[in-house]
Amino acid sequence: MWARDDDPVEVRHVQPYQALKRYRCPGCDHLIEPGQGHEVVVPVDHPVDRRHWHTGCWTRQTRRRSRSSS
Repeated sequence: MWARDDDPVEVRHVQPYQALKRYRCPGCDHLIEPGQGHEVVVPVDHPVDRRHWHTGCWTRQTRRRSRSSS
């Protein structure tokens, strides 16, 4: 895992028209293609470790993070 479950993160939504590059989602290991809306997740304490996630993958990860920190 690239960030601990209790590390604070900032999440920014990227609109499809803003998505100009291809990224690999760490949640599913599939590509996020240009023109596909997605989430950029930035660990507050380590902004260089930001990752681009499919919105659905990040939603599932968020549920896991909230369950593990309870």
